[in-house]
Amino acid sequence: MKPSKLLGMAWLNLKHRKLRTVLTTLSVVIGITTIIAVASLGEGFRGEIKQRLEHGFELDVLIVFPGSFVAGLREGFSQSDVDYIKGIENVTLVTPLITVPLTEDLELCNETGAKLGAFTIGGVNFNEMRELLPQRFTLWKGEFPVENETGKMILGYKASIVNETMVADVGGNVSLILSHGFMRWNFTVSGVLAKGGTSGITNFDYWAFIPIEDAIKLARNKEKPYQIILVKVSNPQKAESVAMEIEKHFSPYSVTVFVPTALIRQVDGILNLVQMFLVAIGSISLLVAGVGIMNIMTVAVMERTREIGILKAIGAKNRTVLSMFLAEALLIGVIGGLIGEFTGYLLSYGLATVLANFIQPSGVSIAERPEVHRIEMAPSFSSLWMLIAFIFAIAICIIFGLYPARKAAKLNPVEALRYE
Repeated sequence: MKPSKLLGMAWLNLKHRKLRTVLTTLSVVIGITTIIAVASLGEGFRGEIKQRLEHGFELDVLIVFPGSFVAGLREGFSQSDVDYIKGIENVTLVTPLITVPLTEDLELCNETGAKLGAFTIGGVNFNEMRELLPQRFTLWKGEFPVENETGKMILGYKASIVNETMVADVGGNVSLILSHGFMRWNFTVSGVLAKGGTSGITNFDYWAFIPIEDAIKLARNKEKPYQIILVKVSNPQKAESVAMEIEKHFSPYSVTVFVPTALIRQVDGILNLVQMFLVAIGSISLLVAGVGIMNIMTVAVMERTREIGILKAIGAKNRTVLSMFLAEALLIGVIGGLIGEFTGYLLSYGLATVLANFIQPSGVSIAERPEVHRIEMAPSFSSLWMLIAFIFAIAICIIFGLYPARKAAKLNPVEALRYE
């Protein structure tokens, strides 16, 4: 029998049992909807996280910290450590940082005594920082200090503006005060950084930067004053090999080298596993639908036993009867798959809206959590995923419809004609 004839007969049989057909198809629709929604949301979320990481971290910049999770914190880095790293192959620029956290005993205030919004003082070489982080270390107003110029300060955007009020502007004087006036260091604001928001490992909006020569005077350990070393490599693909060379210079577990490319790869792998796990859970509903298809088609074979007997009596072969029932399963899979992909598309956008509102940062004070960007949950639809889900729906229907179809094909025509 021609395929078109088989599909036509299958369609008529499905139409004669509309309610059963609708319920059977609905189970397939639910399974495909779940798979498409979960897969597209997972792909969109993974893309968003990956984009944020790539935007937040310069892939060609390594960050070297003293200490590790195993050995704990250790003393800072010396100039000889910095010089060694400069000599490593594929390293194009190295700049050290001195960090001084602001506490209740160490405050940064303007001329009237009002506190600035800075959390940390950073001692840097401004020329090297501008070359190392050109997109993040940019000015909103003012100018950077010239080389070897001291007594100047660059404020982060939120360090300068507190509660929408400018507490320190370009040209103003600010003071770093220790123990309520026990010691005081005065600086002139040379510039204010452009607003950056949460990006990378820290938020420069809440930093205040001074020349590294001034910061060394504040450091307790003059021989090893540097808490962070930033390392620019010639190629991001060389980052991990450079990190290994840096670690060789120090005793085991005495330093931590942060490699952005390695982090992105690990996060991408984790998100991929989570996505596959969720898709697998969604696939269970499609397997349940398959069991339902087999059950309903088995009942249909019993109801149509006499019809099958007549077909075989007038010359229908076993493979013709088998093909008739498989054609019905095929149509259920095709219809359910197509509707499921459409509803999965709609459901994914609905879930994206709900989840995006649910996971936004709650209203807390600036001191508790610096400003963060809104998370966008945009589903990403892959033609490969759509095709796989569609084929999976058809395959499940055919596989679970095979048993009742074979049972129908093997019926004895004489016994079938006697069946009431």
